[in-house]
Amino acid sequence: MAFELSLFSGALVEKQAVNEVMKCNDLTVKFGFVLTEAQALALVETRSFALKENGRIEFGGGVIDKIIKEFCNSPYLSRHNYEETLHELLETFYYYKNETLDLMGDDDLIKYMKNAFNGICQGSLELLSGRELYKLARNLRYGYAPDYADHAIQLDAEEEDEYGRY
Repeated sequence: MAFELSLFSGALVEKQAVNEVMKCNDLTVKFGFVLTEAQALALVETRSFALKENGRIEFGGGVIDKIIKEFCNSPYLSRHNYEETLHELLETFYYYKNETLDLMGDDDLIKYMKNAFNGICQGSLELLSGRELYKLARNLRYGYAPDYADHAIQLDAEEEDEYGRY
């Protein structure tokens, strides 16, 4: 009985999350982006996978709708890469929530991601994750401002020893 209740509860939460994603279409249609229910469900599944992979739990709808709303006007999104980019942004977000030790709120991290994605990364998810968010996480872990850049310090991970020191 408890197992059945758990499955029922999980299905309700999933359905609610899909509905929240689908509501984003009201905004994103202005930019030429519309997700189907199947695509919304896939995003919810990606969120669930990313949470498990990163050992996180989340209450409520999560950040899918926040990411959609923040990124929908990016000049680097097109109908051809919209859904795939959202999946990658979700996975990147949860990974870097851990890497930043939760020292940055969800909204601030999403805004940072968008500014870097639209700015210095020019739409490159590889640069966003592999360079800009890496530097952000490193700065926060060492007590620096998020945008701190000391050119005397090499931020190449290959030069770090096993304790993260240079």
